[in-house]
Amino acid sequence: MHDDGPAATVSAPGTGGAARPGAPAEDTAPHTPPPGAAGRRALYLGAGVILLALNLRPALVAVSPLAGTIRDESGMSAAATSLLTALPLLCFGLLAPVAPRLGRRFGMERSLLGTMVLICAGTALRLLDPVAALFAGTIVIGAGIAVANVLLPGLIKRDFPARAGLMTGLYSMSLFGGAALAAGVTVPVQRAAGLSWQATLACWGSLAVVALVVWLPQTRARTRTTAAAAQQAAHPVRGLWRSPLAWQVTGYMGLQSLSYYAAAAWLPTMLTDAGLSAGDAGWMLSFSSLLGIAGSFLAPVIVGRRLPAGALATLGAVLCAAGFAGMLAAPAGGAYVWMTLLGLGQGAAISLALLFIVQRAPDIRHTAQLSSMAQCFGYILAATGPAVLGAVHDVSGGWAAPVAVLLVLLVPQVVMGLGAARPLHVAGR
Repeated sequence: MHDDGPAATVSAPGTGGAARPGAPAEDTAPHTPPPGAAGRRALYLGAGVILLALNLRPALVAVSPLAGTIRDESGMSAAATSLLTALPLLCFGLLAPVAPRLGRRFGMERSLLGTMVLICAGTALRLLDPVAALFAGTIVIGAGIAVANVLLPGLIKRDFPARAGLMTGLYSMSLFGGAALAAGVTVPVQRAAGLSWQATLACWGSLAVVALVVWLPQTRARTRTTAAAAQQAAHPVRGLWRSPLAWQVTGYMGLQSLSYYAAAAWLPTMLTDAGLSAGDAGWMLSFSSLLGIAGSFLAPVIVGRRLPAGALATLGAVLCAAGFAGMLAAPAGGAYVWMTLLGLGQGAAISLALLFIVQRAPDIRHTAQLSSMAQCFGYILAATGPAVLGAVHDVSGGWAAPVAVLLVLLVPQVVMGLGAARPLHVAGR
């Protein structure tokens, strides 16, 4: 990927076209947000956003509780099974730059409808017997989620400009809720219904069908925008990749994602090695996700009301640090405490990462491009986390060194968070 535009700089929101004395040069064109959705339209749209978000994790997370069964029945190696977790993250990163183009070409509503079609198609594909179909279906699902990941923050920016914090909280809460639901009920559903692992995975496609049906009317009822705004949105942003602020948003997204996915991949194993049963260790991960729902909802709602964003980014990292430190000291004895701290801290971090994308962009066009940039690099970085932690464990022979790595990475995460929290706007041409 390359960037042939001028260097992007930053400006303070709400300054209009005038640059402050001593401030860097800036895009001086005023950015007037569209009026957004209102009334019954806003209610339906908000419900649609929540349903879309609920589908962005279950089809992938459901693989983890069934990994042992899939490996035993398919004959796959442990390394091949681990690809089922890494492939979606790579899809998130590699396909993120494509999402803004799809949004401009087909419209945001139709593109989001297409993401649910892809998730449905991917879950149906995984019903087939060949192992290749399992991987192909996972890639199709990952592609659909990758596009939705990028476009939904732009939709929130466009249609809920006055309630961006609340909607970002509901959006990120739905992400954690979907993950917790899949982690907690996949195996009980399989056992109660006597389903094969293929049919169990396919069950999560029904949630995507519901979202598709609810979202379908949105493709005919688009939020009104001015002709100038529509013309502006048709062109990509140039120069964003040279913006320090954009890279701070990207860095924060990547580091918090790495911490979350690396911990999610290995925490059950850490707890099992510490003496917990496999069932209890799996429940602890699900419990952490449940607490993440609270953290992800509260963080963007209280930003600017009780705590500035930078302080909240720091607090989230401190909670994670306390949880990781507890895992070093007494992983089994204080597991509920450590999972509570990690859930709240990680939930707050992902919400802030999404909120920074919305707040640091002056308009819909910049939001889509910043979302693409942050998630492209962020998820590619996150995909390395589980493998790096596993390699450190293999070399060190224990879990102290991998947890220490996670603790150290919280320092640059705070630095990036403080930079991304500044009340400025990225800008490009």
